[in-house]
Amino acid sequence: MATVTSTRPYHIIIFGASGFTGQFVVEEVARSAFEGPSGSLKWALAGRSRQRLEGVLNQAAETLRKPELRTEVEIIVADVSQADSLAIMCQQGLVVLNCVGPYRFYGEPVVKACIENGAHCVDICGEPQFLERMQLEYHSRAMDSGVYVIGSCGFDSIPADMGCAHDGTWQSAIYGFADSGSLRKLRKKFGHQPLPVVGATVKKRYDVQTVCEIDQYAIPFMGSDPSVVRRSQRFLYEGHQELPVQYSAYVGVGGVWSLIKMFCGGLLFWFLGKFGLGRKLLITFPEFFSFGVFTKAGPSRKQMEGTSFSLTFFGEGYAEGLDPSQGRPNARICTQIHGAEPGYVATPVAMVQAAITVLNEPQFLPIKGGVYSPGAAFARTTLIDRLNRHGLVFSVKRF
Repeated sequence: MATVTSTRPYHIIIFGASGFTGQFVVEEVARSAFEGPSGSLKWALAGRSRQRLEGVLNQAAETLRKPELRTEVEIIVADVSQADSLAIMCQQGLVVLNCVGPYRFYGEPVVKACIENGAHCVDICGEPQFLERMQLEYHSRAMDSGVYVIGSCGFDSIPADMGCAHDGTWQSAIYGFADSGSLRKLRKKFGHQPLPVVGATVKKRYDVQTVCEIDQYAIPFMGSDPSVVRRSQRFLYEGHQELPVQYSAYVGVGGVWSLIKMFCGGLLFWFLGKFGLGRKLLITFPEFFSFGVFTKAGPSRKQMEGTSFSLTFFGEGYAEGLDPSQGRPNARICTQIHGAEPGYVATPVAMVQAAITVLNEPQFLPIKGGVYSPGAAFARTTLIDRLNRHGLVFSVKRF
C-alpha cells in the first residue's frame, strides 16, 4: 500500500484539473477520497492557472456540498511547456492523473517527468499512436524507475480491456486519422511476432452489418480499443502464457437514418481529415461537421444525467477437452457493461478507480514498472469489483 511522506505529500495529483474533463475528475476524487490508503486520500490540483483551479475547487465544493475542499485541497502551478514545473509537480505525488490532451501534443512531457521523478502516471488517452509510441520509447525507462505508466484508463478502453462528447475528443480523432500512416511504421519497430491463433480465425468485417443480438446496424469501431486490447493480450501471452483472444470492435448505430448520417459524416471526415485546411475546418466547426455530437462547450450536466452507455461483448470458444483444431467453437459467452454518461461520468470513475487500485494494490501489478495497457496492469487486481461498486456494472452470461 502506497504511503505519502513529508517530501511526497500527495497520493494523487490531477494535472489539467481546470479542463472540461479534469473538473469532473476532481469531483470523482473528492467522492472517492475515503477509498485511499488508510481510508483517506491526500490530493492536489495542478495546471497553468491558479485562478482557474481555485474556480474548479469552488465549483466542486458547491456541487458536492463539501466546503472543506476549498481549504483542504492544495494547488500546484505547472505547465506542460515548462519541464521544471512538471518535475516539481511529479516530485510531490505518488500518482499523476493526466487530463491534458490531445496527448499527441501534450502527453509526452508528462510521461517523461513522471518517470524521471518517480510518480506513476494514469491517463485517459484514446490515441493509439501516442499509446504505442510511449510503450516503445519509455517502457524500459519506466521499468528501471519502478514507475507505472498506464494509458487509456477511460470508460471505453478499461471495460473493453477488462471485459455526447467534447471538442478535445474530436481533435484527437482528427489528428489521429491524419497521422494513421505513422502508426503502421511505429508497430514495425516493435518487431513483434504474430500472436498464435487458437481455433478458427475471426474474420474482420469492414462493412455495415446487422447484429441480431442487439437488433441494430453496426460498423467497425475506429477508437483505440482494438489497439489497447491487442497490447494486453500480448502481455498476458508473453508474460503469463495465457492464450490470446481474437478481438474486433464495432459500434451500433441504430436504424437506417442513423446509418445514413454516420456514413455522410464519416465520408466528410475522411475527405477533410487528409488536408491541413480540412482539419482546420473540422476543428473550428466541430458541431456542424459532427451533426451536433461534438461541441466546443461539451454537454451540460442535464444532458449527462440523461445519458448512459452499454457495451456488449460476444465471445466464442471451446469447452474443456475439445481440440480447437477439430471443429468450430462450441461454447459462447456474453459480457455486458452498463454505466452512466460515458465521457464525463464513467470516464472519471474509471480513471480514479485505476489510480486508487495502483495505490492500494501494488503487489498485484506487474512485478516491475513499465508502460502498460489497463488489461496488462490490472489483470490481477480488484479493479472490476471497484468499477461495479461505482456504477460501471459488469454482467456475464454463458450459453
